[in-house]
This record gives sequence, C-alpha cells and structure tokens, in this order.
Amino acid sequence: MWRVKGVEPMFLGTYAPKLDDKGRVILPAKFWGELEGGLVVTRGQERCLYVFSAKGFEELNEKIREAPITNKQGRDFLRMFLSGASAETPDGQHRFTVPATLRAYAGLDRDLTVIGAGAHAEIWDTAAWETYYSEQESSFSEISEEVIPGLF
Repeated sequence: MWRVKGVEPMFLGTYAPKLDDKGRVILPAKFWGELEGGLVVTRGQERCLYVFSAKGFEELNEKIREAPITNKQGRDFLRMFLSGASAETPDGQHRFTVPATLRAYAGLDRDLTVIGAGAHAEIWDTAAWETYYSEQESSFSEISEEVIPGLF
C-alpha cells in the first residue's frame, strides 16, 4: 500500500478469508504493506474486531490517553477497548493469530468477512456481517449530512 506523507493509511474493501484451525487469519493482500510491521487487534463495537496498524494504534492510544480519567464513560471505553487489545506480528504467509478471547467476543467461526473501515479494518463473523449489512443498507440512503458534517 502506498503512502503519502501526512496521509494516514486507508483500509478499503470487503474480503472473505477463512479462520484456520489454529485461529489464524490471512490478511487481505491490499493490507499487507500497512500491517507487515505489526498490528493490534482489539474489541470493536457491534461485536466485531478492530485491526489497526501498530503505528495507527499508537496514535489512537495517544488520543485515548488524553481522555479525563474522571469521566466514567471514558474509563469504561478505555477498559473495554484496551483490555482486549493484542499486539500481533504477521508471519511469512501474512497470517496472524486472533486470540481465543477475541474470537469468542466476536463469535468468529471459520467464515469471516474483513472490511476496510478507513483508518482500521474490521473482522466480522460472516453471518453477523450479513445481518448487520442488511439492517443498515436500507437506512444508509437516509443518513443525513449531520452524521459527518460537511461530507455532502
């Protein structure tokens, strides 16, 4: 994946890898360049897993650390997000092991869907992704510009 100075990595697309018997997943080829130096996988929202490049996670962690410890929602988010985080290094075949606790959290079985979500990738159980997608597809066209100010 190419990089432009000052531009963050961008993960795009939808892929259908398989989880092997050892709990490993092969990264989509388009993600190899960004993730070959290491990655962090952690709990995501809606019961998926978030995958960040090591550098991207480091930058995100710096922002998280700025949250006031006196804010209960901030503490709750920090605990859930970071307690599940696992630093992984892809092997020579571009596979990495998804820890058992994270596989259980996301309900991962053999069939996976990996999506690019901009600054990170997400790993979903395929059945869960298909349910989520079908529920969200109809409302996608109704989302107003207030969700992302200035987008359209």
